Amino acid sequence: MPSHKANKHGTACEYHLADRYNVRLVDEDGKRLDTSWYDGLKDGTPWEFKATAHRHADGNPGNFKIYETYHGKLQQQGGWYGFAVYRRRGTGTQILKTTAVRASRLPTLRWHGGGSHRDSQQAKVAIGDVF
Repeated sequence: MPSHKANKHGTACEYHLADRYNVRLVDEDGKRLDTSWYDGLKDGTPWEFKATAHRHADGNPGNFKIYETYHGKLQQQGGWYGFAVYRRRGTGTQILKTTAVRASRLPTLRWHGGGSHRDSQQAKVAIGDVF
């Protein structure tokens, strides 16, 4: 289960990515979009945001988790991923780099278990495979 602090940093990255790539996170009424497989829309196209720490507390490099079911929907809709790599800086989040990639352009993914809480297989994508 992800830590509360990881969620805090992921949320900071999500807002940064939305601003950077001009992706709308809310509907016309200003309410947060209620979706499970994407985070925002840009000109009607779905975007999913992924963030990882440059290095985890144990010293291992971070990676992005992609879920097979959501990835398939994103590909079918011509969607995009926004990726961010961050570093914890004091009590805040320092975003080191970002990029945007069409879902159809990700490197070959190897699906495995671990995504049961989302009823999907998952794949881990290394930072270097995206940047």
